[in-house]
Amino acid sequence: MDTVPRIRAARWADKDHVAALIADALYPSPLATWLIPDPGPRHRILTDVLGIWVEHALFYGDVHLTDDATAATVGFHRYRPIPPPANYPTRLGDAAGAHSDRFDLLDRLLAEDRPSEPHYHLAFLAVSPSARRSGHATSLLGHHRSRLDHVNLLSWTSTTPDAQSLHVRHGYIPESAIQLPEGPVICSMRRSPLHGDIQPAKTSATPDQARQFGV
Repeated sequence: MDTVPRIRAARWADKDHVAALIADALYPSPLATWLIPDPGPRHRILTDVLGIWVEHALFYGDVHLTDDATAATVGFHRYRPIPPPANYPTRLGDAAGAHSDRFDLLDRLLAEDRPSEPHYHLAFLAVSPSARRSGHATSLLGHHRSRLDHVNLLSWTSTTPDAQSLHVRHGYIPESAIQLPEGPVICSMRRSPLHGDIQPAKTSATPDQARQFGV
């Protein structure tokens, strides 16, 4: 029987580890291959770009880790518009180089698909390959669900088709699907507030609001 892990809020000192953990989990995926076809620099680029967003979440959201630091969630408190990461175009260019255009396209497509009303944005749920089938993803989503229900808040996430069933078990329902050009499908999912429902409304994002990489 798997031991239920304890979950803690990440600290600033954890940010590089969390970015590398998500990169490890994302590296073999069709999405990562679409973003960075060359496997050579793929892990480094993913880690550097993810590091920007993990850092941003520590200012405008939250990051949670299992006690063995093998699984994490990264989310943003979109109760009101939040700014993009500081100097994001420059930092993205430095991190992703020639692959920046694909990251930028993904950012814009995901931002256009998000609801405009206040919500929690679950940007990343990642488990290290060494901890797969450990129940850590289920534990993190259970912790996430409890926090959402406590404040009665809508949540939104974008994930891959093979992860949809896990999210459905925690109250998410499929919404729209984003077909990346010559790439994989990204599935948007919504979890309504526990008490009452808020109908999602789409909005056209401004350039600043339209920069969010999340899977």
